[in-house]
Amino acid sequence: MPEDLSNILPEDFHPQSKVWIYQSNRTFRMGELFQIEELLENFIANWKSHGAAVKGFGTIIYGQFIILMADETQTGVGGCSTDSSVHVIKEVEKLCGVQMFHRELLAFWIKEKVETIPMSQVAYALENGLIKNDSLYFNNLVSTKAEMEAKWMQPISESWLAAKYIK
Repeated sequence: MPEDLSNILPEDFHPQSKVWIYQSNRTFRMGELFQIEELLENFIANWKSHGAAVKGFGTIIYGQFIILMADETQTGVGGCSTDSSVHVIKEVEKLCGVQMFHRELLAFWIKEKVETIPMSQVAYALENGLIKNDSLYFNNLVSTKAEMEAKWMQPISESWLAAKYIK
């Protein structure tokens, strides 16, 4: 079973804290994880919005997802501060030779690990039993801490994929 997110996400962040989830097209290597953690720590320590410090959080989950979170109860996150977060993710892409903005690559929890499937092959994967209606799908479109805790990992049958692929 996947990790309980309440053990990973910070307790002291408001449930409506803004969340950005970036999925790599592959699992990061051990050395890359250390480099990415350092990049994230530096970014979070210096994250500003209109000159004010952002209460931020950044982590890597399952060696493949970078999670950034901003608790806007103290400082709102504007366009420039959001852009700066995208720049750090683009740094990760260059550093590791990965794709972090590949929206057509969907992730599922299969046999106790993350597996990715191109959207164009989801129907085939379902028809051939590679994934099932109750397989967990990573919905990277969640936008708040509360949504992430409740709906980031959900059975395909409860996700937007159901309407498109389940008959």
